[in-house]
Amino acid sequence: MSSPCILALDTATDVCSVALLSAGTIAARSERVGQKHSERALPMVDDVLREAGVALADVDFIAFGAGPGSFTGLRIACGLAQGLAWGVGKPVIPVGNLHALAARLFSEAPDVSTVLCAIDARMHEAYCAVYRRGADPVEVLGPSLARSDQLSELARGVDAVAGDALTVFPDVWGGAPSRRFPLMRADASDIARVASTSAGLARAVEAAAAAPLYVRDQVALTTAERRARAAA
Repeated sequence: MSSPCILALDTATDVCSVALLSAGTIAARSERVGQKHSERALPMVDDVLREAGVALADVDFIAFGAGPGSFTGLRIACGLAQGLAWGVGKPVIPVGNLHALAARLFSEAPDVSTVLCAIDARMHEAYCAVYRRGADPVEVLGPSLARSDQLSELARGVDAVAGDALTVFPDVWGGAPSRRFPLMRADASDIARVASTSAGLARAVEAAAAAPLYVRDQVALTTAERRARAAA
């Protein structure tokens, strides 16, 4: 399949985005929706399909931002991708959000060979992963959870850091790389492009087998944990 048609959804943050990659072109929608992803995602799907003149049944794969990110958001994206894929009998491609961020960084900064992707995970922590440039970003350090005071150590030896952890934790980076991309975000367009690579297509699964990548197993700190951190 030389040029697959891929519908992608991402609801990992307060931004809801949908993209359709068809014949090498992207039709996309993106809105900051707060907690209304479930209300806006399907109308946005209809919009991009209509713009591209493609029927859902003609889509080859449905991709989604698998995480890490908002627990509820990841479940929404996964559930929508599964439902749409099940209805038309198509496979699903889970794409890591940090992986998609690395792909975007490498696309926009051709001189960067390695990047730490770090996004705010709340509770004084960040979701992190390290990637090396390749046809598909090569995972050096898989998605994990790091305390803010661990970030500068993780950034040693990489060419760049990308993600909002740079602005959420501005004082922890020390001598981290001078190449910093605090405003860079990945969206459904990036997820569609990652899914369309040979490595992305190889990760396709049946709808029932798709699952989010949570990384964290705790949604919030207890009162005692918040007090302990405040006293530290």
